[in-house]
Amino acid sequence: MEKRKVDIAIIGAGTAGLTAYNAARKHTDSLLLIEGGSYGTTCARVGCMPSKLLIAAAESAHDASRAQQFGIQVGDIAVNGEKVLERVRRQRDGFVESVLESMESIPDEHKLMGCARFVAPGRLAVGNSMEIEADRIVIATGSSPTIPAMFQHLGDRLLVNDSLFELSSLPDSVAVFGSGVVGLELGQALNRLGVRVSMFGRNGSLGGIADEEIRADAEQYFNEEFYLDTHSEGTTITAHESGVYVSFTHREKGAVTEQFDYALVATGRSPNLNDLHLHNSGLTLDDKGIPLTDPSTLQCGDNPIFLVGDANRHAPFLHEAAHEGRIAGDNAGRYPNVVSVERQVSFSVVFSSPQIAAIGVPVGRMSAAERTRYVEGTSSFENQGRSRVIGKNRGILKVYAEADSGLFVGAEMFGPAAEHIGHLLAWAAQQRMTVEAMLAMPFYHPVIEEGVRSALKSLRNNLKKSGANVDPCLECGPGG
Repeated sequence: MEKRKVDIAIIGAGTAGLTAYNAARKHTDSLLLIEGGSYGTTCARVGCMPSKLLIAAAESAHDASRAQQFGIQVGDIAVNGEKVLERVRRQRDGFVESVLESMESIPDEHKLMGCARFVAPGRLAVGNSMEIEADRIVIATGSSPTIPAMFQHLGDRLLVNDSLFELSSLPDSVAVFGSGVVGLELGQALNRLGVRVSMFGRNGSLGGIADEEIRADAEQYFNEEFYLDTHSEGTTITAHESGVYVSFTHREKGAVTEQFDYALVATGRSPNLNDLHLHNSGLTLDDKGIPLTDPSTLQCGDNPIFLVGDANRHAPFLHEAAHEGRIAGDNAGRYPNVVSVERQVSFSVVFSSPQIAAIGVPVGRMSAAERTRYVEGTSSFENQGRSRVIGKNRGILKVYAEADSGLFVGAEMFGPAAEHIGHLLAWAAQQRMTVEAMLAMPFYHPVIEEGVRSALKSLRNNLKKSGANVDPCLECGPGG
């Protein structure tokens, strides 16, 4: 077996691994980037980009179907499923190609294809022909869809987000299992493209929404578009040549069995750690087999090993993976003099319609006792001026501040333009702005952001009631 010694080995060439490589290379040229699958990142190949391409097609069809409310008559809307998916794959391949082109700047001696596994602390076997001794190791192996046992018998009638985009055309019907981010985004998009969709969730969860009022509002809205049950306990599913049969308790019809072409399973993702043989790594693992990791350094205990991106289950988002990669790569380079880095404010967006966003402190998940430290402000988009103008006046925004200081700490939203409003609120939280400072910022008229001002004014009023010292601000035009 060929042997090689390097300062730093990075396992995984996705977003986290590539950013770790770039950061580590500032410290040493003795490093190796090991990839056991295909170059191109999860986001580009099967995640963020192809799903947003499908959503874009769905929004186009949906907007056309709604044109009549503006006095515009559109003829029959025909969705060509083959062309929809052809565009998804074509554009996706373009994004993948851009990643592959960036890989060309990495020297060949820094790249190694093959599946890595620990044979001892600081030693990796790659395939059957190479052994790597590394002073420091960054694990950036990403994640894969989790397939519960109840679905594993479905064969080619089973879809996950990785395989959906490879269909030759859109199916006639899909049963979606999982009402989280992936299930909600893809399920709604398929429905708006003419696919008959029913969605089954567990435990009342929906798109990761924490606040009960917002979640109830969102659930009501989505049920206007397709059948959605976030408490579908006892559902059974069987496969046949013609598709899958789902037996469940319908809210109105009682016990029913419905046939679908496919089952789309979106029940979560699991870190790609099983094949690493972590029992040989010397790391301390939790009860799920994941190494214990300091989120401020990404270091695993006192070991010269760092765990980043989807592999550590901290926050499965591309921007978090990139941030963690930079932290871990820099710390691997400077080890043993690792530095703690203040993490960015948490921020997530679900590209449903209306969109969902969560920023900062998760007040909606707190107990009643914990919530006494915070004050809440609320606004509805139903009568918000700009939202009414564009016919997207649905949803709720809640904003939160510390009760004693008026410091803005976070928000949760279901409503129009949440991807953009979420950024403004995330930046405000990152900059540790007070509610008063935020209200002193300019708000144009008429814009959806006036709904943010309404929520902040509600928050300011509630802060006054709580005893916090806040000052008034000028009122602005109609429709806020």
